[in-house]
Amino acid sequence: MAELTSRRPYLIRALYDWVLDNDLTPHLLVAADAEGVDVPREFVTEDGKITVNISPGAVRGLSLDNELVSFSARFSGQSYNVSLPPGAVLALYARENGEGMLFGEVETPPTPPEGGPGDTADGEGDGGDGAKKRPHLKVVK
Repeated sequence: MAELTSRRPYLIRALYDWVLDNDLTPHLLVAADAEGVDVPREFVTEDGKITVNISPGAVRGLSLDNELVSFSARFSGQSYNVSLPPGAVLALYARENGEGMLFGEVETPPTPPEGGPGDTADGEGDGGDGAKKRPHLKVVK
């Protein structure tokens, strides 16, 4: 059986529509320290989260895609392009009454295997212990 896609982006879109249909203000709670999150760091709380108003009057160019949530918003008068994977969204709720949904932990997309078992990008094996190595980038000159 093939691995299912994440349901989180679908739930985000549905909740967003539901909040707007009820004349409320949708807010995202985002894990700002999750991989792939681009938000203005000066507005991130000490616990590594940021809350963002994503109502049509507060953002421009909102895109709630399966792979990326992106929009432009103003933070203290400065325009900022925000982008984040849907897995970094911890909750979507209405500001006025808190109704919405908590998603729980950060959801990381599965990484497709490259080559056979133990085959990693730098050519090293997994050492035979079966533990997953964290992906990393290497500078190529």
